[in-house]
Amino acid sequence: MRLYEHEAKFLFRRFKIPTPEGILYRTPADLDMVAFPCVVKGQTFVGGRGKSGAVQFAENRHEAVIRIDELKKLVVAGYPVERVLLERKVDIKKEYYLGLVIDRIRHEPVLIASTEGGVDIEEIARHRPEAIVKCSLDPQAAIEPFFGRKIASLFGLSGEALTACGIVVNRMIELFFEYDCKLVEINPLALTVEDRIVALDAKIDLDDDALFRHPELKEWGIELRHEIGEFTEREKKARAGGVPYVDLDGDVGCFPGGAGFGIAAIDLIAHYGGRAANFMDSGGAPTQARLKLMLELLLENPKVTAIFGARFGGISRCDDWAKAVVQYVIENKPAKPMIMRMAGNMEEEGRKIIEDAIADNPALFKNIKIYRYDTPIEEVIQEAVRVAKERTGG
Repeated sequence: MRLYEHEAKFLFRRFKIPTPEGILYRTPADLDMVAFPCVVKGQTFVGGRGKSGAVQFAENRHEAVIRIDELKKLVVAGYPVERVLLERKVDIKKEYYLGLVIDRIRHEPVLIASTEGGVDIEEIARHRPEAIVKCSLDPQAAIEPFFGRKIASLFGLSGEALTACGIVVNRMIELFFEYDCKLVEINPLALTVEDRIVALDAKIDLDDDALFRHPELKEWGIELRHEIGEFTEREKKARAGGVPYVDLDGDVGCFPGGAGFGIAAIDLIAHYGGRAANFMDSGGAPTQARLKLMLELLLENPKVTAIFGARFGGISRCDDWAKAVVQYVIENKPAKPMIMRMAGNMEEEGRKIIEDAIADNPALFKNIKIYRYDTPIEEVIQEAVRVAKERTGG
């Protein structure tokens, strides 16, 4: 789970890592507490904010109001900028890079340091690999005070700046382990014209599975979200109902069984020229209430023009699935076509439930097709994609 810059800097300050004086903008009265000139920074989860126009400068209050208004209208990587951080502008002498990540090959924490800060570390690795130093860390071993100073010496620092940078390195490592981080990054770490060391930017990724160990985060307003954006209202609704669900940008709603097939369905929809509107895991013998919620999430989504569904009865029974579909259709009279396939445990019983419902309410079920086991799933998906395109004129 990624934190906003202002959240990451909140944690930095708790670990006494120096950051520029700043405030998260909420109301015009906040401008009374801003030191000008200032940096106006849109809060997003993606990198390259400078290139996307999400970082601006203001010499005075009037300019700050204009910049804030501009950023509030900005969309970065598909997500609108909803928060703005205002920070005192810092006069920079030199920029460095510091990062701490998990090496996924060696399964160990690695500290990355570079004399080239302010740009993506991938760019540094591509064009100046000699400017990068990597140090593996033992999570079981205490970090000695000299370690940070050793890293700082690689930057060519000396005197008080070397000591200050060394402290930042060690405190960053302490934060990384204490909060179960997957990433802690300072880019750039600045040496100011006054020879102070300041973290101008901050990026932290937390391990979702370890959030239960840190209940204080919720008290501070830091809650579960995506890596690059906040949960949508549908995702919040799904989470409250215990349904694994993620909104995507397509128009074919997915109501498959199981997480694995949910992922495969997204790929197959793309393979046949469509775009999935969501990921969903409807496996694991869901209750009628959860199945109903799953259908609501799709049918209430204005982007969804057709629904692909599949149920392979194992632990999840086909008759339970059929009851949920029939009940939802009768109660809500959905207009969106649903193209589905049902096979496996209690299939015949499920099929009878659906056939009886169609006989009793043919008009309600005219846009709903549920195929048998002998129709390949690829054909069902192809039909769902075709129907979605017909309804959107694609």
